[in-house]
Amino acid sequence: MSDKYLEFANSKLGRSIVSVLGLPKPPRLIREDSNNPHYLSGNLLCGTTTGALYSTQINQSLGATEVDFVSEEAESCHLVFDASGIRSTDQTTEIYQFFHNNLAKLPRCGRVVIIGQQPSNIDNVEHAIAQRGLVGFMKSVAKEIGRKGATANLIYLNGFGHKGLAAPLRFLLSAGCAYTNGQVITLTTPVTDIMPEHHWQHPLNGKSVVVTGAARGIGLAMSQVLARDGAKVIGVDVPQSKEQLEKAMSELDGIALALDITAEDAPQRLIDCCAQQEEKLQAVVHNAGITRDKMLSRMTEQQWQLLVDINIGSIQRINQAFLATQMLDQGGRIVGVASISGIAGNLGQSNYAYSKSAVIGMVDSMAPICAKRGITINAVAPGFIETKMTAAIPFATRQFGRRLCSLSQGGLPEDVAEVVAFYLSPQASGVNGNTIRVCGQNLMGA
Repeated sequence: MSDKYLEFANSKLGRSIVSVLGLPKPPRLIREDSNNPHYLSGNLLCGTTTGALYSTQINQSLGATEVDFVSEEAESCHLVFDASGIRSTDQTTEIYQFFHNNLAKLPRCGRVVIIGQQPSNIDNVEHAIAQRGLVGFMKSVAKEIGRKGATANLIYLNGFGHKGLAAPLRFLLSAGCAYTNGQVITLTTPVTDIMPEHHWQHPLNGKSVVVTGAARGIGLAMSQVLARDGAKVIGVDVPQSKEQLEKAMSELDGIALALDITAEDAPQRLIDCCAQQEEKLQAVVHNAGITRDKMLSRMTEQQWQLLVDINIGSIQRINQAFLATQMLDQGGRIVGVASISGIAGNLGQSNYAYSKSAVIGMVDSMAPICAKRGITINAVAPGFIETKMTAAIPFATRQFGRRLCSLSQGGLPEDVAEVVAFYLSPQASGVNGNTIRVCGQNLMGA
């Protein structure tokens, strides 16, 4: 569903009226070009603190791109700041001075990326405190620049993760990061093999990927984006959606599997389907889910149990089945779809919020186990995304939901898909145990 207010606010007449009345003006966001994905260009100004650790890796990470590194004399540029050298709060004036002097140079839909060290991996208390402060700083910057359609995000490295800096840095500078704002990506796993540079645009060539709930909405967008990146998509959806699923997968040269994921034989049928493909299985993306909203005092046990079984129980059973094989070992990915409802809770969604919070718990608890087998597990937590479900929300509530974030608009299904594509890329092998919100920095749960 299109955002009529966004269109009006960006029209010639609308700009004048919105300005006079002091109403929010949601910017037009620049998203990935499906014909030329993951293309990086523009001016980039890099700043560092005294004792910064990763300046060399920043330059190496952006090799073979059209990015131009510029000096502070540049009038328009994206900003990357290596704050890893901040070891005490006294040293924070260095990050203040860089952004105080240069933040106004951000172009429309510009990018800010800050790089620091993971506080939990630092033994010195003063150093850890100084690095933890970067989260609040980054989130505040993100809110300040959101009116320009610009985003700010933070990458935490933990000492050995610098080899994997390229994947999150390139993602956070790309158009794929259009609706990912105010987030922290933590590299927790050593990276040993970095893919050749020519794989950046089509990182999933020769790989197969399972996407559940693939017939429509966010699942369909995931399938389209992953196919764009070279994957053979095995789309899964309920038998009632078989015709719609088959049509969608045929357009992507994918495989349609009509399957009730709660069925007792569902995990084995899914494994058998993957085993028949020529491509190596790269990932399982658990997107399928339902809502059964009701105040807890009026919710039936069936409404609770059905939702929990679909949204988290089936995921656990499928994960257990795949991990009983070696199909995902040494390079595989598992991605769960959570929600900001699972982070902040939501009125009338106690069952849904429980299930989505459990998805985050699954990622947290399974990350160390998966890491030992060369597998990563991460989650994406969408906020207000423009789908048929949100189109059914009453008008006033829908408008409120759209304007409740730093970017003053709802996201698109492809915004969620871009984060999943980042997780699945072979270059992102250092990213494990993360939950990234795709909410435009929604105030709920911030």
